Amino acid sequence: MNNKSLFSSIFIALFIIFCVPLALSQEVDDEHEFTYDVNSPNGPDHWGEIHPEWSMCNQGDMQSPIDLTHKRVQTTSKLGRLERDYKPSNATLINRGHDMMLRWIGGAGHIHINGTEYQLNQLHWHTPTEHTINGRRFNLELHLVHQSADKKIAVVGILYKIGRPDSLLSMMEPYLRAVASTRGVETSVGIIDPRQIKIGSRKYYRYIGSLTTPPCDQNVTWTIVKKVRTVSREQLRVIREAVHDEAEANARPVQALNDRWLKLYRPDDDETN
Repeated sequence: MNNKSLFSSIFIALFIIFCVPLALSQEVDDEHEFTYDVNSPNGPDHWGEIHPEWSMCNQGDMQSPIDLTHKRVQTTSKLGRLERDYKPSNATLINRGHDMMLRWIGGAGHIHINGTEYQLNQLHWHTPTEHTINGRRFNLELHLVHQSADKKIAVVGILYKIGRPDSLLSMMEPYLRAVASTRGVETSVGIIDPRQIKIGSRKYYRYIGSLTTPPCDQNVTWTIVKKVRTVSREQLRVIREAVHDEAEANARPVQALNDRWLKLYRPDDDETN
């Protein structure tokens, strides 16, 4: 084998090892092929028919989002506190078609769940919330998407209702306005510190579900913070107008819980409901 052939073989092998797995368990970056309009042939009930690799959207029995109904919740202190070890990192903002995604470049820290480390890769917003609590839907849901070294996905969700402005969105507003007229273009927004994302509660819901956009891959570990935080009406308007997809919402309908367990973590030293 000559040097040129050897180099080509090495390049292909490295590409397969390092690049191909990245496509697994990832939300699509271009969201124009599907819609949230329930009356559309490309709406949520038909996502699984658009591409063969999206079939899980219709056929899966562990889909997200769900209603966090207290009729099925098991309260426990054994899940352990959500360990977040985030750090500031360079980020980009991109309009994917139905949402705005903030992607960190080079890693922005991690969380630990059941001994597994999940790196924080990106965040995005859904309006109104995708998850509901006892049937109640709120105004905004933030998803922090993490991935482990073996490509497992863990998402932390934070729900918001109308009230005082959110500190992260206050910082992001100028960038959201600036990229409102562009689609599919990643715009650098400098260093963003994920530690500025306030949670405000140690209590959280935990269950195993899926991505809430195609390809709807399952076995995603979901952590939904129990405390509902606040966002202003103006911030809500800015984020919807920035997406500019002529839709009133970008939230997938609630899916069946089926036989899954749903747990609520509450520390032993917390006696409040």
